[in-house]
Amino acid sequence: MVNSTLVLANKNYSSWSLRAWLVCTHSGLAFEEVVIPLRESVTHETILRHTPSGKLPVLVHGDVTVWDSMAICEYVAELFPAAGLWPAEALARARARAVSSEMHSGFLDLRRNMPMNMRSSSPGLGMTPEVQGDINRITAIWRECRKASGGDFLFGDFTIADAMFAPVVSRLLTYGVELGENAGSYAEVIMNMPMMQAWVAEAKDEPWIIPDFEF
Repeated sequence: MVNSTLVLANKNYSSWSLRAWLVCTHSGLAFEEVVIPLRESVTHETILRHTPSGKLPVLVHGDVTVWDSMAICEYVAELFPAAGLWPAEALARARARAVSSEMHSGFLDLRRNMPMNMRSSSPGLGMTPEVQGDINRITAIWRECRKASGGDFLFGDFTIADAMFAPVVSRLLTYGVELGENAGSYAEVIMNMPMMQAWVAEAKDEPWIIPDFEF
């Protein structure tokens, strides 16, 4: 019996929903999905039925309600330790948490100027010196983590850190950002994951359009 519900915003636009969904999916948690489209007259009222925060995503697991993508990821990692959502080695785990938190709280110029839109292709749009600075830092993280782990993902196998950066990969492809060999290779790894491909397909099939995020 499924006793978990993951409440998401539009798959085409919501990077935070994608992060939580990837982690829940990878963990093996059985959950139902509820998608609440943003920017509609009943959006806020509908979200409040699931979480007092008024924001998405939110995971309802039995009697427990967890909101915020990072909190959801941590909760699921504790529920499913065998899923390896954090690296097993302590130093790598600390680094993974650090770069995940950096993504969670930072890179505001990239997020403002290159919003996630998986249906769109807008090469060159949104690029500023500040955005390029964010991209330089992000790709340095990818390069350094992959070099240290020796794997395709940031820490060898898929972890929460990869979920945190997966929407960035989508953004860079949408806006046609030129990637070096290492960043391009990592982007391919992320986009070739079956669960990422499933999300993208569903995002592109959504009927909702938010004009502010269309270019």
